[in-house]
Amino acid sequence: MPTRILPAVGDADAVRSITTLLSQLPDAEPLTPVVDSTQLIDTLARLAAESIDELPEVVVVHERIGPVPALELIREVALRFPAVGVILVTTDASPGLFQAAMDYGARGLIALPLGYEELASRVQAVAQWSVGVRRHLGAGGDVFTGVGGTVVTVSGAKGGVGTTLTAIHLALAAQASGRSAALLDMDLQTGDIASYLDVQFRRSVVDLAAITDISPRVLADAVFRHDTGVALLLAPGEGERGEEVTDRAARQIISALRSRYEVVVVDCGAQLGGAGAAVVEMADTALLVTTPDVVAVRGAKRTVRMWDRLQIRKAEETTVVVNRHTRGTEIQPPLIQKITGTLVAGTAVPANFKELQSAVDAGRVHELDGKSTVKQALWALAAELGLVKGSEGPGHRAGRFRGGDRTAVGFRRRKELGR
Repeated sequence: MPTRILPAVGDADAVRSITTLLSQLPDAEPLTPVVDSTQLIDTLARLAAESIDELPEVVVVHERIGPVPALELIREVALRFPAVGVILVTTDASPGLFQAAMDYGARGLIALPLGYEELASRVQAVAQWSVGVRRHLGAGGDVFTGVGGTVVTVSGAKGGVGTTLTAIHLALAAQASGRSAALLDMDLQTGDIASYLDVQFRRSVVDLAAITDISPRVLADAVFRHDTGVALLLAPGEGERGEEVTDRAARQIISALRSRYEVVVVDCGAQLGGAGAAVVEMADTALLVTTPDVVAVRGAKRTVRMWDRLQIRKAEETTVVVNRHTRGTEIQPPLIQKITGTLVAGTAVPANFKELQSAVDAGRVHELDGKSTVKQALWALAAELGLVKGSEGPGHRAGRFRGGDRTAVGFRRRKELGR
């Protein structure tokens, strides 16, 4: 049986060099190269959705692959597709990098420039390992995590716009529909999910920050299982400890969560640090919550521009959620869409704090009455985003506001709020 090898190489010259050598290997079947980390994960996810047997035995990752760094990409592949062996191709063959690559889940390292004998030997060894893993897994589909869960980040245009309440109810709606859901509080200094749900906890996301290999058991120890069934991974009680969660740790934690849960909702708060930026970049859907007032919409615009400058997220890849909406306000969702250049969720959350006050004060927002217009809107938003069973795919209605005309994505902003 031929060994299927998938090169992940962004540089055109390196692609030609690697594919030429791979095609010369005995019993090798080089697949069409992928040019970046996103395409690699999408390709593996598509193949895994068909069958574990459709996955390539070997993935060759070039050190200059992007936008996700090579080592972080290797970790994500190892977590989500454990039957695939990964080889790192690099100009740095030092013992330190070799050890780091092994720690991140690589099965081998090859130094540049490539040599036929070394490549053939390493590919053969990794392919044999991959075949052995698949034989061990057998029909145990529950062991193989496949495409992984959907990650949705919820960020605020500024503090106090309803980010945490939105994140909580998206997770609750997903869990209630029959999907396993996790809720991660990445508002590391001022996170309030524990207060909103009235839970006492000992462990937090910080406890996972220094762990290089987050196993299911380690993850289970850090997660708090709420009465609703939602798995909570909470911000630290001591805000200063939030600095311990680096961008690398955040990527690792997200990868571990999405390999165990169908839906992962992340409350990123209104402040952006390295860890939060990494999570927003990795997300399948990035929400930005605003209220329909001048200050908040200006904040949303600043955030969108900052994400774009830092190459975290493009405006057209961001969805704005309008909270505390009323028909009488001067700033309506179509105007917000023009100002920010983003998509706007079709579901706006109405302004009705009277429904919320007693539940918020008691820390029981999960017990909001089913007749609550706020809860109904938030759960409708979860359906719109494809987070509940039976709903359409993510973002299928983003960009259309009920009662308004659809505005084209990328529309050049002719109206802006004054500075």
